Amino acid sequence: MNVDSKSLPWQRIVIKVGSALIAPNRNGCSSQYLLSIANFIVRCRMSGTQVVLVSSGSVAAGAHLFKGVDTSPITIKKAMAAAGQSEMMATWDRLFDFNTAQILLTHADLKNRDRYVSVRDTIEELLDNNILPIINENDTVATDRLKVGDNDNLSAMVASAANADTLVICSDVDGLYDANPKIDTNAQLITDVYEINAGIYNMAGGVTSDVGTGGMKTKIQAADKAVSHGIDTYIVNGFNEASFNELLAGSSPGTHFHPHTKPMQDTHHWMKHTTKIQGELVVDDAFMMEKDSTGDLLSPQDLLEVSGEFSAGDVVLVRKDNGDKLAKVKTNYSSCLLNFVATQNSEHISEQLDNTDEPILSKQYITLLGA
Repeated sequence: MNVDSKSLPWQRIVIKVGSALIAPNRNGCSSQYLLSIANFIVRCRMSGTQVVLVSSGSVAAGAHLFKGVDTSPITIKKAMAAAGQSEMMATWDRLFDFNTAQILLTHADLKNRDRYVSVRDTIEELLDNNILPIINENDTVATDRLKVGDNDNLSAMVASAANADTLVICSDVDGLYDANPKIDTNAQLITDVYEINAGIYNMAGGVTSDVGTGGMKTKIQAADKAVSHGIDTYIVNGFNEASFNELLAGSSPGTHFHPHTKPMQDTHHWMKHTTKIQGELVVDDAFMMEKDSTGDLLSPQDLLEVSGEFSAGDVVLVRKDNGDKLAKVKTNYSSCLLNFVATQNSEHISEQLDNTDEPILSKQYITLLGA
């Protein structure tokens, strides 16, 4: 197949490859399914399209090195990830005749705005120098608080950070079906999705792979993140070489999630889809949050309760006492101080906070939510 720059509409594409493709039998890395993916990446680059690869597989690749031991403890899985990551990178390197670069991330690198921008800058420099970024979650050091948890959602966060226009998520089925195709022979492939709603999530079902950590649900979550940033998203069968030939030919071999016509502004998207809520600020039911107000978003007198433990700079949920969610906002103060303010109800403390140059909440980082 002859591929030229005119035949591919993508300027920058992110492709996500899962553990089941990297190490299908958990017996080390295999090039069985990776050759066609590598060929796709090569052809994209030959056409002038920049590529970012998000690759799972470190735990699955390193599992065979720990035979005869209990592999259930999290410390063993972290050791598997440490051993398997180098094998996985070596496997990818053997498939390419150009330079690659390894980027290991945790959610802490993405939820912090300065580090998020730093990740973006690093990817940009690598692509500008014709180096293929290969990104994975840093399973060796990630904790429940610091991890994304699956590389489907990570790929969407990376696609947004990298300003990609297309995201391809490889699955072990052809795309999203209206029922589980592995148990229902009448299941129909959904070829195009223009709106991701509750009905689409209901079709996703549960985990479909015995090797990876994600399933169709996490792929829908990833598509939801990506399309809201204006990114065309495809879920395709990564085990089928024809999938990549069809993409190169300009057709969709699986499910195409069409991007929003009015993508979210970058900071707003980062707040909604990348940051995690670390705590809650509870206000009176009559409280109204006005993003464009000239005053502070929240005064000490408005606080009824502070829930959770968080630090200055973390993202918190502001909600009414009746449970209505008002906003996702970056706080300038810790839970310790704000809890003291809320419980003491001291006018002196409130006056001190009111007179500081730093408001409780940052107006720069706010996402209003529906009730």
